[in-house]
Amino acid sequence: MGSVKDLVVFEEPKGLSCGLGKFVFSDRFSVFDWGKMPDEIPLKGKSLCIMGAFFFEKLEKNSFKTHYIGLTEDGKIKRLDELKEPSAEMVVKLVRVVKPRIKNGAYDYSEFKNLKGNFLIPFEVIYRNSLPEGSSVFKRLKEGKITPADLGLDRFPQPGIKLPGTFVELSTKLEEIDRYISWDEAKELTGISDVVFEEIKEGAVFASKLITEFVEKAGVSNEDGKFEFALDENGKLMFVDVLGTPDECRFTKDGFHISKEILRIFYRKTEWFNKVEEAKKKDKINWRDLVRIPPPSLPEELKKLVSFMYLACCNEITGREWFRGVPPLGDVIKEIKSFLDSIS
Repeated sequence: MGSVKDLVVFEEPKGLSCGLGKFVFSDRFSVFDWGKMPDEIPLKGKSLCIMGAFFFEKLEKNSFKTHYIGLTEDGKIKRLDELKEPSAEMVVKLVRVVKPRIKNGAYDYSEFKNLKGNFLIPFEVIYRNSLPEGSSVFKRLKEGKITPADLGLDRFPQPGIKLPGTFVELSTKLEEIDRYISWDEAKELTGISDVVFEEIKEGAVFASKLITEFVEKAGVSNEDGKFEFALDENGKLMFVDVLGTPDECRFTKDGFHISKEILRIFYRKTEWFNKVEEAKKKDKINWRDLVRIPPPSLPEELKKLVSFMYLACCNEITGREWFRGVPPLGDVIKEIKSFLDSIS
């Protein structure tokens, strides 16, 4: 499936018939589009699986379609309230993944214009409720690729500003390097209707607010994140992949990141990261081949603390103690801050 979760296929999606499979959430992680990193984060997979299921079930209760069916335990498919212990396996409806072809050095999406249903929409939908320090929006504002007015603002923002409303935008999903793309360009490339794109925007705003509602109960802010969508066998929009987790969202507590950004902060201080950045400038498609050194391993202490972060998030956001003996999220964040300060 990818660098952080595996896919077991029971029935392949074909034509207009959706398939059936399950995600097996691993303890692996990925940063900077590299793929599998050298370490694993203990119990991360189970925590992400539970959080993803939690928000899928909440969306379904609010009449939104998803590809989620349930979680596995003792050979049975169960809903969250039926589980005895956390599961790392999520059973889902599968759709076709149609990749754009490379034609004359560019990505060609024309095949999507002939599709009626049962396919992954080839864009990530990114929502933003605020602009925390480190947000890619600041770089794009400086480059003129986005304006304050696009964000509903009348001046250049400062880090930490809360946006007046949820800002929703698109990036490519199936290209070697993700790139931001306008709604008009996405429509033109794929032929997907205005109606579907409007439903995507509305669904993303609702899901963002839903996530915000529950994470705030744990004293956590939902700064930004991403969703993925597909059209089912009837051409109806549904949420797919996974959502509402620290890997899909940028959560903060008291201004401190409780997402993969912690790992990015560590790796940005390495020579490996510098080589990755250089390679991406030279070749946007085959850049990994140009990076001659592997990413370094995480320090054991940081690995343990990041594990606690995921587990505490799961416990406190879902309101159930899935993982016992885990310190409160606030205490974990203090220790992570102290550790990162010690290596800066």
